[in-house]
Amino acid sequence: MTTRRETNLGILSAAAAAMSPGPAAAQELRPIELPAPRADFGRSLAQALKLRRSTREFAARPLLPQVLSELLWSAYGVNRPATADRTAPSWRHARETEIFAAMADGVWRYDPIAHRLLPQLAADVRAQTGAQDFVGSAPLDLVYVSNAEHLSGVSREEQHRVAAADTGFIGQNVYLYCASEGLACVFRASLDQERLARTLKLAEAQFITFAQTVGYPKA
Repeated sequence: MTTRRETNLGILSAAAAAMSPGPAAAQELRPIELPAPRADFGRSLAQALKLRRSTREFAARPLLPQVLSELLWSAYGVNRPATADRTAPSWRHARETEIFAAMADGVWRYDPIAHRLLPQLAADVRAQTGAQDFVGSAPLDLVYVSNAEHLSGVSREEQHRVAAADTGFIGQNVYLYCASEGLACVFRASLDQERLARTLKLAEAQFITFAQTVGYPKA
């Protein structure tokens, strides 16, 4: 009989395997070890909900490491270490979605288990993450990538519907963190998913759902 501990170890092992090194082009980059999120941060939920909004003007300066850390943890970090469960739900516990962080000096994949960023591509691809002008100069564009292999047993249409819903949970977490910390943010669907997937050298089973831009408000 499989024990709960063995099941949890299996979950962690599978998650670690999904975070294997990216394309060869990423060898020029190094993993980014994120600082631990503070034990308590931000405004109350009620205040964050009142302040939540979409903004399309961003200052160019990069996010502070602590802010980037807490943003990613709020989005899809591990909030129950014993089971590796996340701050956002996923359909049938599939955990099919990954967050790719496109910044001026490259693209990284967020590893929720180790709470760090893993190199994906040593290139500035921010302009490819959307059709709007601001995406190329904002400090951070989050790209949400889902894996169909985690959604077996259902049609392709159902896979995309599930992935869209799960990505929406993550995107709302980002919105609430940004509202709580005074950041600018907008969730976006206008992007060339196929072109960006080729640029990021995604596997055949991976597909892009949405993107989300985050930064400090433009003065």
